[in-house]
Parts: sequence; structure tokens; C-alpha cells
Amino acid sequence: MVRSVRPLLRPVTNALAMAHIVFLDDSFPFDGNTLRASALGGVQGATVMLAEALAERGHRVTVAIAGSAGSEGFGVRYRPLGEVAGEAADLAIANRVPSLFDRLGSAARGANRALWLHGPARYLGKSRHLLPLLRWRPVPVFLGTYHAGTRPWGLALRAGPIIPHGIGAPFVDAEPAQAPPPPRAVFTSNPRRGLDWLIALWVRAIRPAVPGAELHVFAGRETYGGQPDAKLEAALRAAAGQAGAGVVLRRPVGKAALVEEFRQARAMLYRGDAGETFCFAAAEAQAMGVPLVTAGVGALAERVCHGVTGFLAPEDAGFATAAVQVLTDDRLWSAQHHAALARRGDGGWDQRAAAWERWFLT
Repeated sequence: MVRSVRPLLRPVTNALAMAHIVFLDDSFPFDGNTLRASALGGVQGATVMLAEALAERGHRVTVAIAGSAGSEGFGVRYRPLGEVAGEAADLAIANRVPSLFDRLGSAARGANRALWLHGPARYLGKSRHLLPLLRWRPVPVFLGTYHAGTRPWGLALRAGPIIPHGIGAPFVDAEPAQAPPPPRAVFTSNPRRGLDWLIALWVRAIRPAVPGAELHVFAGRETYGGQPDAKLEAALRAAAGQAGAGVVLRRPVGKAALVEEFRQARAMLYRGDAGETFCFAAAEAQAMGVPLVTAGVGALAERVCHGVTGFLAPEDAGFATAAVQVLTDDRLWSAQHHAALARRGDGGWDQRAAAWERWFLT
């Protein structure tokens, strides 16, 4: 767990007037248009949405990305990572890798420094991260209680806040389903994370109990920059091979299209994964009133209120039973649907941006 005492931060002059905030990312090129036009991985999508929310609140925001050609849109400037050396910032936010602060050079000394941890934090104990952590002393930002528990004990990390991801406006503001949909379940998470397990359980126990049910899987390598990935490809082949059991393999879709898919979804089925520290897929489905059935692995227990907005079912048999209930019981679906919708306004990106301001710019 993180300590509750807030660390001393370098004060920013006239902080809430307008600060210059620089994000640092070494994954693959993306910007606000990428998020709107196609599916985008969780780290990259979160970066776009937080950057835009901070810009909306009056800050000047630069996102420096490896391989970026440079662009500007939705109030945010995107630049190649190699072009920000010496650029003064009030707050520098490095995605996952503490050595990214090196890209700002000496200018990083004049900034508050946040290390935004999107996955389990145990990797920070590796030797290649130790010197950058000691050199820059960034404040780690965690996404939830489970995530904070992955902090490597004994490592000289400063105390840091828990600031969950926000939910984008398309899911919070959209008109939800007005009546129980047909028995269509969806999987919209990373296919590496238990899709093969879900398909096996679907074929063995869920589909036989609901013969007309469909499981729509939205997945593809383009969500993660298009890089080859053997585990991902194996999961996609497993999905494609079960069309006769109602498994429908779909391409990834952008946020606007995903809203419409959630309107037609009866349930979100996802076991979870030890590497899952927030899960946009589950949070977005819940914001649209889609009941979630999960085993609660990783942070998934934090995304559902058991028996109210879905089910927390750690065992295979219980998971299958809960999925069948949601897919077939209209009264149960309606109760969980409305309970999830009642919570949809609890965490938009403007609220999360305000939390970042309170920690780093006041």
C-alpha cells in the first residue's frame, strides 16, 4: 500500500492559472485522432484522455512520443520524443519508464516529476531502472489498491497517490440500452489476458445453457501498435475456430462505435489478469450499464459491485452460472443495468485531471 502522507513537491508559480505539462512515452505513435478513429491500447488511450482533460482545464500540454511525426489537435501538441530536450515544464509525466525523464535533460530538474504506472510496478526493481529512479526521484502514480500493492518493497520510491483512470465522455454521456438486449456477451479486453480460458468455458458450460447466445470478441493486433505477438495471434485463432459455438471474432473499433456495441450487449465477460491494474474495457462497459461477470483477478474486483452491477465469481462453475443468469434473466439484467448506470458519473476525466492538479500543481 502507498503511504498516506503526501510528499513535498516543488511549488509551481501560479499553478492553476496555466502550467506546461509534458508527457513522455516510448511506445508507438498515436494522437487524439488515433483514439477516435480506431481502437487504442490502454496506456496510449489514457495518455490522450488525460492530456486533453488537462488542456481543457487551461494548461499547455505536450505529448512527446517515440516515432511521432508531430501533430496538434483537441488542445494538445504531439511531438517526437527526441525533440523535447531542454523544454521547460511545470510537470513531467513519464509513462512507465523512469529513464524517460532523461529526454528532457536538465529541464527535468525544474519540473515536478510523476511516474505514471500503468501495469504492475514490480518491474521497477530491475537494475536498469534503479539509477533513473535515484537520479530523478519521481512520484509514482497508481491506479487502484491492487495496483499499489505491486509496489516493490524495499525500493526507494517516494509516496504517491492513487488516481484511477477516468471514463471517457462517449460512455458517460451516451444513451444506454432501454430494454434487455438479446443474449449477446462481449469481450473487449486484451486477448492475451484469458480469452482462451473464456472461450473454453463458453463452449463447455455457457453456450450449452443458452443455445442462441453469442460471444462477440473485439480484438486485433492494431490496438497495440500492430506489432507481431504470438500469444495474441493464438488467442485470436482460438476465437475464430469457435464460430459454430456462437463466438464472433470482430475487429477492434473506436470509442464511438464501441458505445453502440455496448448498447447491444447483455453482459461483459472477463476473468481478469494479474497484469490488469485498472481495465478500461470493464469500466467502459459498466458506464454503459452492461453487467460485468468477472473472476476478479488483478484489479477486476475493483470494477464491479458484486450482486449489484454484476458478479464476482472466482471459480469456473460460478462464473458460468452467473453468465447464464445475466444472459437469460431480464429482471436481473434490468436491476444490474440501472445500478451500473447510477454509478456512471463517479469518475470522468475532468475529475481525474483535477486530482492530478491537486497533487502536482498546487
